[in-house]
Amino acid sequence: MPKVAIVIGSKSDFPVIERCTKILEEFEISYDVKVLSAHRTPFETQEFAVNADKYYDIIIAAAGKAAHLPGVIASYTLLPVIGLPIQSSTLDGLDSLLSIVQMPKGVPVATVAIDGAENAALLACHILSLKYPYLKEMLMDYRNQMAEEVLNN
Repeated sequence: MPKVAIVIGSKSDFPVIERCTKILEEFEISYDVKVLSAHRTPFETQEFAVNADKYYDIIIAAAGKAAHLPGVIASYTLLPVIGLPIQSSTLDGLDSLLSIVQMPKGVPVATVAIDGAENAALLACHILSLKYPYLKEMLMDYRNQMAEEVLNN
């Protein structure tokens, strides 16, 4: 069974992450949520990232403001990392988005929209469908349902 690690920089990010966990549950994907900070818990973050491939298939890392968490995690693992910029009060999340999307060459982090928790989960599903084929059918059903909702309104 696929397993996703969701890492958030602060407990205050949890309301955004709840939208992500609902999608993962819909797709029957197991997950753990961890609170780690690239700046306040650097050693714990490093230890998590170095050992993540023993427990997880993919990592979704959400952070606001400087938003170094996804990049720091990506620097220690070869697992796919999806960065989820969290809207902060400082620059409405633009600071978070730019911090995540502007990773240097060689350490990629896939990035979704500011507070784009649903797309972070769906991107994880797409990536995981390469290893877990049952997800392809579920993704097709999900898209068909979206189309029906649009056409029926």
